[in-house]
Amino acid sequence: MDFHLFMKLGISAVLGLIIGLERELKRKPVGLKTCLVISIASCLLTIVSIESAYLFPIKDHITMDPLRLAAQIVSGIGFLGAGVILRRGNDSISGLTTAALIWGAAGVGIAVGAGFYKEAILSVVLLIIGVELLPLLTAVLGPKQLREKEISLQVIVSDSKNIAAVINMIKEQNIHIKTVRIKDLDVNQHLIKLQISVDQKRTITDVYHSIHNIPSIVSIDIESV
Repeated sequence: MDFHLFMKLGISAVLGLIIGLERELKRKPVGLKTCLVISIASCLLTIVSIESAYLFPIKDHITMDPLRLAAQIVSGIGFLGAGVILRRGNDSISGLTTAALIWGAAGVGIAVGAGFYKEAILSVVLLIIGVELLPLLTAVLGPKQLREKEISLQVIVSDSKNIAAVINMIKEQNIHIKTVRIKDLDVNQHLIKLQISVDQKRTITDVYHSIHNIPSIVSIDIESV
């Protein structure tokens, strides 16, 4: 293997590490090692695919597509992406960004393996900007819906007659209620499950304290989505 091929694998490893570092800093299930392996392996398979296409026809008169093997990486990497997409108990979906970045790491490896260094580097820069900086900009300059975050809230109310009043008092705390689900626990207690949205800058503890003293609420269970 010549220096050029070593350089391809090295660049692919560095770019894979950059993508993995972003996930690692956020304590996501896919981090440095996973993105490193994906990027290097994708680069290696692309190199093998291209080199084989020009090697075998000379020796055995075999016709090969230079990127046929690399093309299978795009669909084959899907099983890793599917493994990090989770559905939580509150029906919210998590892991989509991580799954997309796995696919992106494979694309970067393919690009480097095919010799598109500038495109691969620019893609990683745009990926990091899109994942890190864009949410910050939308939180400040975007429409109201993008400046809000969702929270899963469960409260137990002591009397069914107080349910409507409790919901109205929650709304008065600058809290937007998206969905409501009511469940009877026993004769005197009722569970209210709420999907709410609040301003992005508002902390979950602030939301908790704002509804903690509402009359008739026996207990509170709050979780950031």
